[in-house]
Amino acid sequence: MPNYPSYIKSSRSGKLKIAADRLFNGLKSCSICPRGCKVNRLEGETGFCKTAVLPKVYSFMCHHGEEPPVSGTKGSGTVFFSHCNMSCVYCQNYEFSQLGKGREYRLEELAQVMLSLQGSGCHNINLVTPTHVLPQILKALEIAIAGGLKIPLVYNTSGYESVEIIRLLTGIVDVYLVDMRYADSEIARRLSSAPDYAQCNQEAVKEMYRQVGLAEFDREGLIKKGLIIRHLVLPNQTSGTDKIMRFIARDISEDTCVSLMSQYLPYYKASAYPEISRRLKNSEYEEAKGILEKYNLLNGWIQESYGSERFAGVNIKPA
Repeated sequence: MPNYPSYIKSSRSGKLKIAADRLFNGLKSCSICPRGCKVNRLEGETGFCKTAVLPKVYSFMCHHGEEPPVSGTKGSGTVFFSHCNMSCVYCQNYEFSQLGKGREYRLEELAQVMLSLQGSGCHNINLVTPTHVLPQILKALEIAIAGGLKIPLVYNTSGYESVEIIRLLTGIVDVYLVDMRYADSEIARRLSSAPDYAQCNQEAVKEMYRQVGLAEFDREGLIKKGLIIRHLVLPNQTSGTDKIMRFIARDISEDTCVSLMSQYLPYYKASAYPEISRRLKNSEYEEAKGILEKYNLLNGWIQESYGSERFAGVNIKPA
């Protein structure tokens, strides 16, 4: 049996089961994310993420709108989980991330979702907003592996993670697709109710890089392993692009794949927050691109179609 994706080897060695059991048992006093709500989710209690023991899924599909090496030609097998451990006032997915639309899935059903996406030809399983349901995902992954799952996992996260929890994913996750949203704690508190976001985010990103390193691609340009950092540029320099790019260049690597996103629009409650109550200006995105050049972060993607809700990115440094 091949050892790729990494979870195959971890399953064979028992490491996956150990991590899954530890995290699932931890739901008795939940500290899966930095919020540390300490509620007993196994008994139906809910904390900030409003999720008890069963994961809720809004939708799953073969998605073609991610970064090119994630979507490839056949699409990325995205699973959109309902609820979130953040509370972004501008979230474009607020119907399910904040309002909780979707339905609960048994672990066997979630495993079947993964297998069905693989059966549809998807290049990977793309777990969107997985943080608060990570224990359930790993339990379902065990079932899916027994059913023949053999495509990579993409851990697609807002980046508000506990570094101790991320360490448990060593040898399980091959691809981290992680947001770096904010550099300022007060802005993170005001816009996402997460005042410790920047510190937690940076520590988690360092650990992700330690695990998987720089992005590696196959002959078809698909990502097989590694780190991709997403950064959504917000109006009025609200996201702290300069500080974040400096961190990436100095503390991670100038060769990091950075996805610079321009599709911000004032969704959900954003109109009540003056600094982000309008769409991004072209000049603001151009300034952000200049910051990438300033720190020599030239691996990755910029928006091909300014303001597009789909990524539609092009390489910063053409092949």
